[in-house]
Amino acid sequence: MATPLVVSDVAKSFIMHLRDGIKLPVVTGVSFSIRSGECAVLGGPSGAGKSSILKMLYGNYAVDEGQIIVQHEDGLIDLATASPRTVLAVRRLTIGYVSQFLRTVPRVSALDVVAEPLVQRGADREAARNKARALLAQLNLPEKLWMLPPATFSGGEQQRVNIARGFITEHPILLLDEPTASLDARNRDVVIGLIAAKKAAGVALLGICHNHDVREAVADRVIDVTAFAAGKIAA
Repeated sequence: MATPLVVSDVAKSFIMHLRDGIKLPVVTGVSFSIRSGECAVLGGPSGAGKSSILKMLYGNYAVDEGQIIVQHEDGLIDLATASPRTVLAVRRLTIGYVSQFLRTVPRVSALDVVAEPLVQRGADREAARNKARALLAQLNLPEKLWMLPPATFSGGEQQRVNIARGFITEHPILLLDEPTASLDARNRDVVIGLIAAKKAAGVALLGICHNHDVREAVADRVIDVTAFAAGKIAA
């Protein structure tokens, strides 16, 4: 079975410039791999570094040391040292991301927000919209909302738009940051089904999921982030 994501000895800290340059360690020695067709979940208490790990894997946070090796197109890329242009290419083609919060351009309809990642990958716009319609219907978002900008939606409605946007593509790696946090039980079950479909399609999934029932339903294994706890604050 392919292993499209390998993380080796990654460390991350933050420099607090407003506090005389204090160095705040977050995680160290982060090492794991994700296989195609499996869903691994990052476990540990709040503040343990789960979100920071996801953000490093997506290129939002720089890495202090270590490697993040990704199978991209026909080769291997180390995201820890990749150029910004390469990171953007990896996001477009290889790594998808479902965040907790929806960030969209004002006045863009929910339908086009969901369809956009497919259009960016070269899909026909109307075909992308048709797939977006199917996902929004599956996630029980009322059709009357599809042509409205999601900035005015409720938290749960925005999260369903975000989930549809993240699941519409066929990225071989998908990162999930609390994808069901604002959802009711009915729509949590829909997301469980979407994750199962991605696994069946051979996608490698890594997520954060505090809901016990969802975690039990989707996780093939839990990666204990407390094993990567960093040391004390240093000046």
